[in-house]
Amino acid sequence: MKDKSEKAAALKYRHGKDSAPKLVAKGKGKVAEKIIEIAKAHGIPVQEDKELVEFLSMLDLYQEIPPELYRAVAEILAFVYSLKKKVPAAMHKI
Repeated sequence: MKDKSEKAAALKYRHGKDSAPKLVAKGKGKVAEKIIEIAKAHGIPVQEDKELVEFLSMLDLYQEIPPELYRAVAEILAFVYSLKKKVPAAMHKI
């Protein structure tokens, strides 16, 4: 039987301070719902990508994402920055 629980992951990246985004929250079911609820309550954009969240859910909390996920995460960060109209110069190189 396939698990149909919703999964969620949250990343944190401080441009100029962090070498790569870090996983700061992950969960499924009620925990995933709470992660999404908290993000929305704080005005943090939520992007749905089931394949990416599967990879992120394998990481340990506070672990930097591996280089294999840089492009996928960079695309999401570029989307988020564009929503906030805060695109760091380095993001234009993607």
